[in-house]
Amino acid sequence: MAIKLRSSLPLLLLGSLTLCAGTALAVNVHRAVVSRVSPTYPELAHRMHVAGKVILLVTIQPDGTVSSTKVESGHALLVNAAEDAVRRWRFAPNAEVSESQIEVNFSDGQ
Repeated sequence: MAIKLRSSLPLLLLGSLTLCAGTALAVNVHRAVVSRVSPTYPELAHRMHVAGKVILLVTIQPDGTVSSTKVESGHALLVNAAEDAVRRWRFAPNAEVSESQIEVNFSDGQ
């Protein structure tokens, strides 16, 4: 599964899971990711060979916490895993609330 913001930079390879991230924020302020949680590939989705991307619109508070996520698109079996992980991400502090579009790609390795 790959995670990226509007622009992507490779970050981590975990077996068949690839994480990617970059930044492009609604208020044009770079918010570096301080800590991220990798999504867990849902077992049912894996057994059913469901793959694809989930696109989330994320609101980031001045303290760097994610206050909300909104699903823009994605398979229903993958959405909860993507949201659960991204809600636990922490971004660099900033004076303003910002938004970012994050893409989480799930690949079952097949």
